[in-house]
Amino acid sequence: MTGILQTALGPLALENPVIAASGTFGYGVEYAEIMDISRLGGISVKGISLQPRQGNPPPRVCETPAGMLNSIGLANIGYDAFVDGMMPRLRALGATVIVNTYGTSPEEFAELARRFDAVPGVAALEVNISCPNVKAGGMHFGVRPEPAAEVTRAVRSATALPVIVTLSPEASDLPAIAAAVAGAGADVISMINTIRGMSIDVESRRPRLGAVMGGLSGPAIRPLAVRLIYEVHRAVPSTPIIGIGGVACLRDALELMLAGASAVQVGTASYSNPLTCIEIIDAMEEYFSSRNLRPADIVGRVIVD
Repeated sequence: MTGILQTALGPLALENPVIAASGTFGYGVEYAEIMDISRLGGISVKGISLQPRQGNPPPRVCETPAGMLNSIGLANIGYDAFVDGMMPRLRALGATVIVNTYGTSPEEFAELARRFDAVPGVAALEVNISCPNVKAGGMHFGVRPEPAAEVTRAVRSATALPVIVTLSPEASDLPAIAAAVAGAGADVISMINTIRGMSIDVESRRPRLGAVMGGLSGPAIRPLAVRLIYEVHRAVPSTPIIGIGGVACLRDALELMLAGASAVQVGTASYSNPLTCIEIIDAMEEYFSSRNLRPADIVGRVIVD
């Protein structure tokens, strides 16, 4: 069955279409004690900024009936510590490393892209345009086509690596955002990011998160992800999509692929079962080999009368 799951996302070639989602898999090395991380299609590491970030005040996570809320606040060790301390270990473990990047201006995103362009072992950059734009009073880059395209162009001009742009479901017209970033040089789109939510402890009457609101993820957002992936795939059919949102088993992954995703990321499910990615890869090998199919054969093949 070797090779049956090989997946091409534009210039990015993966051994299979299952990627560990950024922010849910640490820096990847943490999972090496329980699995062979080289088996994963890729690992999108915890978002990296130029300087270390402490993130938001605790509590940072809370469970919801169909997933979880998080307000980590993009806490990370920063570029230098990641490149010096994590990348050598990831290279030694044979991981396919996708670096998720965080910036507060197009210039910061471009600087990160320039730096990572020279780091051995980085397979691609994933650009988080759900970040606040400090030049626009904190408005997120990803809510309008113009700033989303501006960041994408800045990154594209600074690196030869494949560029993946992560889209937020909170944009009012996500197909328009997708078209803008594709036109600005994005090789791949990943979607959807978390959607803001809030939970209140009814006894204390206080928010359950220290930052009051956080990002909702897990099965609760999967129907939204399926709908938006379907719409974006129809709008920009030549741009590969990495589907994200509530993937916990083979059936979930196939649903996002039928909607238009060429690959999927597994996030929240890894908290309850750290081996979710491996189990989905094993199930995919059986599914596609038994049907004499490859993943690309079902992408966007939902039947709509």
